[in-house]
Amino acid sequence: MLLDPHHLSALSAILRYGSFDAAASELAVTPSAISQRIKALEDRVGASLINRGLPCTGTPAGLRIAGYAEDIGLLEAQLSRELALEQGAGPARVRIAVPADSLATWFIDAMSQTRDMMFDLIVDDQDHSADWLRRGEVSAAVTVGGQTVSGCDAVALGAMRYLPTASPGFVNTWFRNGVTAKTLNQAPSLTFNRKDGLQNAWIKAQTGTRLSPPTHFMPSSHAFVEAGIAGLGWGMNPEELVRAPIKDGQLRSITPNAHLDVMLTWQVGRILAPALMPLTCAVQNAAAKVLIPPVKAERFR
Repeated sequence: MLLDPHHLSALSAILRYGSFDAAASELAVTPSAISQRIKALEDRVGASLINRGLPCTGTPAGLRIAGYAEDIGLLEAQLSRELALEQGAGPARVRIAVPADSLATWFIDAMSQTRDMMFDLIVDDQDHSADWLRRGEVSAAVTVGGQTVSGCDAVALGAMRYLPTASPGFVNTWFRNGVTAKTLNQAPSLTFNRKDGLQNAWIKAQTGTRLSPPTHFMPSSHAFVEAGIAGLGWGMNPEELVRAPIKDGQLRSITPNAHLDVMLTWQVGRILAPALMPLTCAVQNAAAKVLIPPVKAERFR
């Protein structure tokens, strides 16, 4: 099935900016022209592609086709580089699923090393970023563990070390009798969002039981640290983010030598792997500065 590139660019712009008017402004056409392009594309594929609303969102088919359009843009950019052609359309756009903690600690460094791409980041819990790849809605993702998504190449990046931290006052109040299943079940905790299982995984590792402590939902890596400093609760924080507050005495580990290491993997659609090789190299370089190196450098197939 051949799809008109103008129709694809209209779809991508709507999903990127959330409205027909904003897409029209981005593409320097009228809103009516955008509507006509989307109608023609929907007629062509025989499915609704846009959930009309504020903001507009993509249907499953719309998201998949928008991902296809961005993949085509990446492949065209690679071809232009290989043939030393002028790339009149500007930098290629790449959509990536990235855990919030990776974005807060090292991924921006990788982006800064790749100047010829425009990034569209999907920030999700690290345990779920691979789902975006499985659905074909992103071209690459930082995922947990070494299990490769079908059709993707994967590179082991290393481990993000998490420390269970809280303010000294919080520790003295809630854990004065030690960190036990009983005190952990009573002490307020911090949770990034309802997908975040880090705190529960650490509790299970330490106590051998599953608990349901009271929790604050705090969907920001930096706010997560600030909430701990403010004494709202305890939580699992990347060592990179809490090194300074621990040194300054604003935070402390609630129990010594009880870190949790989470292995991270970079996965990219196999067809796009050559086009994204500069980004893959940048991701590896940036991750190596922060993450604990993998036991052995490994490329999965």
